[in-house]
Amino acid sequence: MSAVTATSKAPAERVPATDEKAGVWSYTKDYGRRLRGGDLGSLPAVGGLLVLCVVFSIARPRFFTPINFANLLTQAAPLMMIAMGLVFVLLLGEIDLSAGFASGVCAAILAKSLAEWGMPWYVAILMAIATGIVIGAIIGFLVAKIGIPSFVVTLAGFLVFQGVVLTLLKQGTNISIRDTVILGIQKSNMSPLLGWGFAAIVILGYAGVQLYSLVNRRKRGLATAPWQIMALRVGGLAALTIYAVDTLNVNRAPVFGEVRGVPNVVPVIASILVIWTFVLRRTKFGRHIYAVGGNREAARRAGINVDFIRISAFVICSAMAAVGGIVAASEAASVDPNTGGSNVLLYAVGAAVIGGTSLFGGKGRVIDAVLGGLVIQVIINGMGLVDWPAGVKYIITGGVLLLAASVDALTRRRAAASR
Repeated sequence: MSAVTATSKAPAERVPATDEKAGVWSYTKDYGRRLRGGDLGSLPAVGGLLVLCVVFSIARPRFFTPINFANLLTQAAPLMMIAMGLVFVLLLGEIDLSAGFASGVCAAILAKSLAEWGMPWYVAILMAIATGIVIGAIIGFLVAKIGIPSFVVTLAGFLVFQGVVLTLLKQGTNISIRDTVILGIQKSNMSPLLGWGFAAIVILGYAGVQLYSLVNRRKRGLATAPWQIMALRVGGLAALTIYAVDTLNVNRAPVFGEVRGVPNVVPVIASILVIWTFVLRRTKFGRHIYAVGGNREAARRAGINVDFIRISAFVICSAMAAVGGIVAASEAASVDPNTGGSNVLLYAVGAAVIGGTSLFGGKGRVIDAVLGGLVIQVIINGMGLVDWPAGVKYIITGGVLLLAASVDALTRRRAAASR
């Protein structure tokens, strides 16, 4: 039982090891020790994102303009959605190679529901997500109950779903989406006033979470980070949020009219991020995910329904792939046989890993998918502005993914050696 109790805890990087009474300096030294011990968290992704933004801003000043900033957020949105679902599967040490084309199948269901079956937008969305849930349940059942490796099941799914997309689209038909609500997910923006309201909710919500954590841990007699560190976190997020909203509220198309405000998809991403973060960090289900990913046999001996957890992870992954497909359909205003194909899966897996989720299971957060998705999109967007050839783009993107996987493997080895 003791082994399972240890694996059921949240990842070490989220647990302050230093009491607040020890002060900021002591906390900083302890943080440095954790970094040297291989506990890097999201630091490589954040550092890489900053370096990439600086490099591309110098190479092409156009990179750091309000219109390109908005483009980065909307173009990265489908990738982030699919990657957020993949985090759950990767936490178990599994993989889902079918997530890209699963999103294509769900997008095709959405498009046919709207254009051919005459369904209202909310029914079409429910049908697309329900399709994703069914796909995830089938994959999870084959993996958890039949015992087929997830690599094999989802590789087969990759091919099957590609065929399903072609069949649904009648071997290549392009279905246009004209529903204003669906199109508005990616193509419409919040009013500047609503954008500031969104910023206030983000800042006050994060400050509330930090304060609740401080009070709750004090009551339970647990170590907490110094209040100065918490104030620094809230201040940093507030500065970043205010800068982003202020930039997005600038008119991005002064020649052709007026386009300003935070894209609608941003609060959608933020809401899903908060929900899944709460599920992973604050619920028994989330603790069981980490427990199964850390040590499946110990989790089973502790009475955790391992099969249910594994099936649920694949269901969440495919449901999020459906959400990614809906957002992709909104961005393209249509669905075609390439929806969910091409490099979508590779970029989504890369986003989760580059953000900090381990390929070996037991370590990762939903925010990793958002950070990694931004890194991937900045590389694609920046290299496009610099006008580098497609071959160079693939080489650099693959190199970044390999670097992230290497950091994961090396930090895991170092963490094991330091125990």
